[in-house]
Amino acid sequence: MADSTLSTLPRMDALLACPALADSGLPYALRKAGANQVLDRLRHALRAGEHVEIPSLTALAEQARQAAEALARPGLKRVVNATGVVLHTNLGRAPMSRRAAEAVAQAAAGYSNLEYDLSTGKRGSRTARVEELLKELTGAEEAFAVNNNAAAVFLMLSVLTPGMGVAISRGELVEIGGSFRVPDVMARSGARLVEVGATNKTRLSDYERVLESGQAQALLKVHPSNFKVVGFTQEVGVEELAALAARYGVPLLCDLGSGALGPGPWPQDYPTVQKWGAAADVVCFSGDKLLGGPQAGILVGKGEIIRRLKTDPLARALRLDKLSLAALEATLLDWRDGEAVPTLAMLEMSQKELRQKAEGLAALLAPLCPCEAVETAGEAGGGTLPGEELPSWAVALEPAEALEAFLRGWSTPILGHIHRGKLLLDVRTLLPGEDATIREALAAWKGAQP
Repeated sequence: MADSTLSTLPRMDALLACPALADSGLPYALRKAGANQVLDRLRHALRAGEHVEIPSLTALAEQARQAAEALARPGLKRVVNATGVVLHTNLGRAPMSRRAAEAVAQAAAGYSNLEYDLSTGKRGSRTARVEELLKELTGAEEAFAVNNNAAAVFLMLSVLTPGMGVAISRGELVEIGGSFRVPDVMARSGARLVEVGATNKTRLSDYERVLESGQAQALLKVHPSNFKVVGFTQEVGVEELAALAARYGVPLLCDLGSGALGPGPWPQDYPTVQKWGAAADVVCFSGDKLLGGPQAGILVGKGEIIRRLKTDPLARALRLDKLSLAALEATLLDWRDGEAVPTLAMLEMSQKELRQKAEGLAALLAPLCPCEAVETAGEAGGGTLPGEELPSWAVALEPAEALEAFLRGWSTPILGHIHRGKLLLDVRTLLPGEDATIREALAAWKGAQP
């Protein structure tokens, strides 16, 4: 039964020759791939014994054209982040500043002096400019950058502590996204994990005990930037650990993670690069978290130690590409010049600004869909500022489920979240011009309603 029905499917050459597909302007390979998708779907249904009505040749060609157009669109596309999560890991974390975006475009469009010293006409260092800016901003003796903070931790441990016992508090054995765990990366680096203290309480004497016994030859402090332990707790500060490390002649290595540069819209006691960097031998942190730049792992610290990291063969395997370097340099220039990068601007927005922005968006959308400006709460996200709620404002839309699916499937997907039966679009994370994108999508929604 299936075979006789399969024989009624059009031939591939006939489908490709149909004007609805042939005149689409798409490359032949895409047209054929789209046609294959459509025919394969029908074959699968027929072989499964499903009752399928075979569309006309023109209808099938139109389906194939739509499939081919979908294949032509890039998988990675811009989305509108209306979730209220500023550093949304699933949405690419920090949006670039205008200066950074322009720097990336310029570096991508042609050749650059990536590893060419224009003053001498000889080979140069690809990270030299970034290193100078990092030293200026952090006060560190030396600096280096690799492709992400996990790579920075791995490089730091692999070069500085192979075969050595590294003491770390049990309360700092963190796991970040993608099941990346500190104990696992330590094991892969060749370092030997030496746990000290308890999950909620670690004292200076715990570190001293393993140094005195010879179990540990280095200290590692990790900021638990994606969770918070509260209640009956105790931890050892970086300054105390630095004094202990100096007394025993061992290195103090720090993974700060989020990488706050000085005071900002975060708690006053939040650790900064400058504070930890003044005490530790080396500190590493992310470029795409509170710094607000591209994905990168940044290392700052004592000159001799950072130079060891830079000259190790592993550093080449973990190096930044030219586009990330261009974005990182531009982001650091923004910080140097006092220009608020988008991440910082979003975190610093006042309640008055947020309310005005939400009310303006609600007025724009009201003719298209029932909506109102409401108070809500977001978060920094990206493994930063755990437990710190960000009071915000949003536009609440109905019907929630149907609108959420429609906006998510729009040509520029619009992502919010459903709360108490309404779709909330948090205005904190909206970028300039995205109000118009939302209005365009809702106009299409209204036009599609019966």
